[in-house]
Amino acid sequence: MRLLSLLVVASCALAAILPIQHLGQRQVKSLSSNFTWTSTGPLIGPKDDGRNLAGIKDPTIVEINGTYHVFASTSQLAGYNLVYFSFTDFEKAGEAEFHYLDQSPIGTGYRAAPQIFFFEPHGLWYLIYQNGNAAYSTNKNIDDPLGWTAPTNFYAARPEIINENIGAGYWVDMWVICDAKTCHLFSSDDNGQLYRSETPIGDFPKGMNEPVIALQGKKEDLFEAVCIHRIRDDYYLLVIEAIGATGERYFRSFTSDNIVDGWEALAATEENPFAGAANVVFEGTPWTKSISHGEIIRTELDQTLTIDPCKLRFLYQGLDPVLNTGEYNALPWRLALIAQTNSAC
Repeated sequence: MRLLSLLVVASCALAAILPIQHLGQRQVKSLSSNFTWTSTGPLIGPKDDGRNLAGIKDPTIVEINGTYHVFASTSQLAGYNLVYFSFTDFEKAGEAEFHYLDQSPIGTGYRAAPQIFFFEPHGLWYLIYQNGNAAYSTNKNIDDPLGWTAPTNFYAARPEIINENIGAGYWVDMWVICDAKTCHLFSSDDNGQLYRSETPIGDFPKGMNEPVIALQGKKEDLFEAVCIHRIRDDYYLLVIEAIGATGERYFRSFTSDNIVDGWEALAATEENPFAGAANVVFEGTPWTKSISHGEIIRTELDQTLTIDPCKLRFLYQGLDPVLNTGEYNALPWRLALIAQTNSAC
């Protein structure tokens, strides 16, 4: 059954971005500075359907009336594209039917690392993803996999500031969040820079200005997969994937009173991460040492990306370390769920 387009009221505060200067830890109302989680085993992986996929990666997720809607990357040695599926029970998530978005006007070719949200001013769902540029498609109905428009790029070409800083990295993992007046587009370069562009909310998705460096540091500390959410208490949570001492992935977290400056570390070390091997307990035998690219489950759907800070749940990609060999695109990433066990509310 198709869902009707959802209208959601947007409200949050205007903001501007500056680099992080603080690497200590802070206590924030309704968020712990020492997260603990439990993880399921792998729930979702490729199907035996002739596609010969190696992995399912990079999930973005919203919950609507008890149904979870997930968009993710499909990976194989030949490259990446996108898949959509939905389910009502995580225990049966692996049974969900896959809808491959290369069958929609999104088309074939390189598309990866999606983000989904409902843009209330247009009454449309936006799917943000990378295609060598930063791209988007729109749809009136989230559960119509053939309803997506063809890709439109945010930029005419890769911005020069990224060319100047990317080194041997890759331009990846676009993320859009809006406040009351401005929409902000973040992206990473796998080389220690997090970039931000902006455009007035009335002009979105057009008019993104030249990016600035929002955060900068060692590539291992600010690698990729940034997510920024508005917390209901009117502050913002930023989580970003990092690379640990032995190459495993984990997430660091920061908070600020606005989207664009004042970021302070919340749980931001490998020993005390937002989520990583140090603070995730597994149901049964641990199946991964990496807590990698994913997203907090949202029930509020609009462009402010507002979440309830209580009892967070995070859909992530993991990898059996025994199978972590060979070409990166062909690694067998799977999706699993972590649930916070020490919620402060």
